[in-house]
Amino acid sequence: MLDAAPAQNAAATGTETVLEVSNIEVIYNHVILVLKGVSLKVPKGAITALLGGNGAGKSTTLKAISGLLASERGEITKGAVTFRGERINGANPADLVRRGLIQVMEGRHCFEHLTVEENLLTGAYTRTDRAAVAEDLEMVYAYFPRLKERRRSQAGYTSGGEQQMTAIGRALMSRPETILLDEPSMGLAPQLVEQIFEIVRRLNEERGVTFLLAEQNTNVALRYAHQGYILESGRVVMEGDAASLRENPDVKEFYLGMSDKGRKSFRDVRSYRRRKRWLA
Repeated sequence: MLDAAPAQNAAATGTETVLEVSNIEVIYNHVILVLKGVSLKVPKGAITALLGGNGAGKSTTLKAISGLLASERGEITKGAVTFRGERINGANPADLVRRGLIQVMEGRHCFEHLTVEENLLTGAYTRTDRAAVAEDLEMVYAYFPRLKERRRSQAGYTSGGEQQMTAIGRALMSRPETILLDEPSMGLAPQLVEQIFEIVRRLNEERGVTFLLAEQNTNVALRYAHQGYILESGRVVMEGDAASLRENPDVKEFYLGMSDKGRKSFRDVRSYRRRKRWLA
């Protein structure tokens, strides 16, 4: 359930880092500095949440990792990104998919004119093991029964929740070790958000998939993640395990809408001032 604390994956308590971002800066169009020294570590087998408001730099961080910056005239100008101990700055996105790192884009980006099943099969374009692909397709349908019901429907005529499921299922068809999941709750009803995050949890626990998810819905993300990083204006301003972040008074006030006096709205805060320690 949404309010339950996330089960602790044994792998997530280890020290092995599968993905590391080290002090990266990202510039768009050779002018606009978006990321200003972002660093984070993603343990193998963990769910790591990248949190922050709109424009904080979450999507840019994911694209810097997955190699998709170039398509938007962005580039890493400082720092390093390593995956399984190898530097991947500027790597070809298709090559990263073959190596086990894939991004599910914000907005799902399904091929609207293709059926749900055809969309799923596009995720296996780097593979030649047809029998195993067929097995993985059934695995995806086991996690997303609704997709099996809609397998012959054009993706453009499915709901937002079904398209999000299709996008995640398409990523699974590449047999990834690590999935970068961008804003999975965007535009979905609360019940569907719960379903999506429950499936993420199951994939993490049952199949050992590592997740780095960018999410504005801090409340939901911190209930399912093992650890989190909070971004503001292209900088990491806070990090820690999910339980500690949930109980942090600053996070409660400015990201969960809570204070020591109970729930409050951003409308009740005349000026949003970060705590001094956030600037350290």
